[in-house]
Amino acid sequence: MHTTHEQLAAAGSVAGAIAIVVCGVLIAGALIAAVRLGIRVRRRESPAPRPEEQPKLPSTGPVREERSVREPNEVPRASGDDDRLTPHQLGNVSSRPSSDQTRPRWDPGSSGSFGGGGGGTT
Repeated sequence: MHTTHEQLAAAGSVAGAIAIVVCGVLIAGALIAAVRLGIRVRRRESPAPRPEEQPKLPSTGPVREERSVREPNEVPRASGDDDRLTPHQLGNVSSRPSSDQTRPRWDPGSSGSFGGGGGGTT
């Protein structure tokens, strides 16, 4: 009776070992196929640009950022007290250049932002 269990256990371990080896071979084959596919795809791609094909600076030098102060256009008002404007009647929010192009600066004693928790002035 004991020999039968030992034979089944031995047969099971051999089958398990064979299954592990087969799975390992399949995974290795899949990895090799993936590498070969990657090499084929890489060969079909266009080559990297040569140094003389790289972008050049304009003759006037590097482009700088442009700053301007803008102010919003007026929001249209409803015609009557009971009327209200819907979003499609408002349209896109637009702005125009401000007549005063000086940058707004921080005032000492102000919080710097709404709800910023600064000291403020009283």
